[in-house]
Amino acid sequence: MIKDVPKDDRPRERLINHGASHLSNQELLAILLGSGTKEESVMALANRVLMHFEGLKLLNDATIEELTAIKGIGKAKGVLILSAIELGKRMNRYKPVERYVIRSPEDGADYVMEEMRSLHQEHFVVLFLNTKNQIIHRQTIFIGSLNASIVHPREVYREAVKRSAASIIVAHNHPSGVRLKGA
Repeated sequence: MIKDVPKDDRPRERLINHGASHLSNQELLAILLGSGTKEESVMALANRVLMHFEGLKLLNDATIEELTAIKGIGKAKGVLILSAIELGKRMNRYKPVERYVIRSPEDGADYVMEEMRSLHQEHFVVLFLNTKNQIIHRQTIFIGSLNASIVHPREVYREAVKRSAASIIVAHNHPSGVRLKGA
């Protein structure tokens, strides 16, 4: 049983201490399964599942019926395994969306202008850019009154550091229609 395995050698603890990449397929599957049966440990059950599917190759295309046919795998564990497999497939297929690139001040203005032109309060918006001047995040940092917006730099820079932004563009609107000198 897993209780008989020294704590530092258990799959969950090994993942926490050394990272998921240091675990075998059997250990990763054992973590997903969570528990074994009265007759066998979770590690033995995980090993049996892998042997049944000849490793990961056939497990990739397993059905709920095939999984639940294995003693010790009920619907809940079968669904958990299929969910993890599907999540892995989706992560493998994931392609980042094309990001808007800022090449000039006009590009930055165009990006926020349509949304900001109809606002009735001052909004202080920051665009966070990567090293290729692509927008990685847009955030309204502060919403002010009709004609004022007070923003502390720490609010802007906190988010820039959090996002690992290479540069930022700040923008604000003038809902009163009056542009202040220097604004």
